[in-house]
Amino acid sequence: MKTTFYSNGKLLITGEYLVLDGARAFALPTKFGQNLIVEDASNNEIEWKSYNFDEQLWYEDTITFPEIINNEAAKIETVKTTLINILHEAYILNPDFINTSQGYKVTTQLSFPKNWGLGTSSTLLNNIAQWAQIDAFTLLKNSFGGSGYDIACAQNNTPIVYRLEDNSPVVETITFNPDFTQNIYFVYLNKKQNSKAAISAYYNNKNQNLAHNIIDNNKITQAILQAKTLKEFAHNVEKHEIHLSNILEIKTIKEIAFPDFNGVVKSLGAWGGDFVMAISKENPQAYFNSKGYETILSYDEMILQK
Repeated sequence: MKTTFYSNGKLLITGEYLVLDGARAFALPTKFGQNLIVEDASNNEIEWKSYNFDEQLWYEDTITFPEIINNEAAKIETVKTTLINILHEAYILNPDFINTSQGYKVTTQLSFPKNWGLGTSSTLLNNIAQWAQIDAFTLLKNSFGGSGYDIACAQNNTPIVYRLEDNSPVVETITFNPDFTQNIYFVYLNKKQNSKAAISAYYNNKNQNLAHNIIDNNKITQAILQAKTLKEFAHNVEKHEIHLSNILEIKTIKEIAFPDFNGVVKSLGAWGGDFVMAISKENPQAYFNSKGYETILSYDEMILQK
């Protein structure tokens, strides 16, 4: 028997970092995601194959049931040790998915290049949770950690507002379909930047004005969601970027890389990450191409709309 599971990718539009401390975050599931296909096999092991968007095999290995049950992962972090850790935590939450099986063949397939950072890990984790019939947020908490907004995107086909309340996820599905989505673009920055400095600055500074910063974040997020015009939307997105720039004590991505851009550029998720959002009256393709950035997706090309 063959069973297929699927999860959506994600983009975090507002609430970066602060979402970890209870702030409201606006996030968008993407049209891109990852599936996981499970077939019965034998030998008390999992034959695992992972394919990139272009159907190129990027990972292949065999994981035995004892390795999963006993969490026999090497101390050096590899794809296999990460998989064993996730599967071990899934096993703890529901031993039956291993104990009642004789083995599996598992195939994963991304619909986006895995270096895009749209949720290779979160889509995998949510798929494994579906397969093991366990709660994906608990699996995340017990393995990678994080706010969980990416898991919420994996599970929902509409825009969401996400927050943590007493460390539990609260997911609000919303309608976000303004007239100006044709002026919103997503630009891939070609490489994943090191975001450790931003994270360190956040943790060093967060307790100084945390309650006030969360209130400001929530106000700006609400203003972004309620914006009726492109000008209003762009103004509040820029306001959010400046607000976080002050908290993180680092320059905005526009100041660093696109100071002459006629519009707004906003970091998404961890600052220095993979995609930025560009807001422009004109198609910015030529501008970003001239800067060496070849991957520019429109809102309609990127964002799941059902």
